[in-house]
Amino acid sequence: MILVVDVGNTNITCGVYEGKNLKTTFRMTTRLPRTSDEYGISICEMLRTNQINKEDIEGTIIASVVPNVMHALTGAFKRYVGTNPMIVGPGIKTGIKITSDNPREIGPDRIVDAVAAYELYGGPVLVMDFGTATTYDLVTEDGCFGVGITAPGIRISAKALWEDTAKLPEIEIKKPKSILARETISSMQAGLVYGQIGQTEYIVNQVKKETGYENLKVVATGGLGRIIADETDTIQVYNRELTLEGLRIIYEKNTKR
Repeated sequence: MILVVDVGNTNITCGVYEGKNLKTTFRMTTRLPRTSDEYGISICEMLRTNQINKEDIEGTIIASVVPNVMHALTGAFKRYVGTNPMIVGPGIKTGIKITSDNPREIGPDRIVDAVAAYELYGGPVLVMDFGTATTYDLVTEDGCFGVGITAPGIRISAKALWEDTAKLPEIEIKKPKSILARETISSMQAGLVYGQIGQTEYIVNQVKKETGYENLKVVATGGLGRIIADETDTIQVYNRELTLEGLRIIYEKNTKR
């Protein structure tokens, strides 16, 4: 079994794979400072709770967009799980070619998502991740990744509403019954959700127009991606575990003999 770890700005998401089978997932908050011992104990306890024997973990791979947690986190895996983590970064085999002006600027999470979308669904493919930021990344038919769009995520937009306006409350992010809102909460929900749907449809259509890819596949992931994917025909596939799948694929590419 292997342990795959996606370190995002909000959560650290872990998955345990046995071959291609995802056995379990669990999450920790990223923003809570921890020592390597605290990470290690938490990870071991979550593995035990999910009936995974840590001695069965043969390897670990991490993709991180939060550099300041990496020293403690990698130390936790070495000391408590007994693995030396593979880190997604320059020099690692991915199966796609990064053709952007500065490949080192591309976040590991975006590379992992692009690998998964291309390997699972083929190219050309536009992969969207509804995370802290909403990202749109294009992989061509021959596996080149060099084009990306970055927008504020739904939670960032929601947080700006209730933190920067005195009278707007913190709300649950969900689709309201109608866009014709008659009170404050559903008004905010309508703006956030329908605004994201409109942004998604415009960006997808503009990418198709500028690339000429009428056969473009559109794949979405991220916790809030399901809300958007269910409301627009521009997204063909929603895969909640796309990032974990990409980590598994990259690990396999780098350990094959």
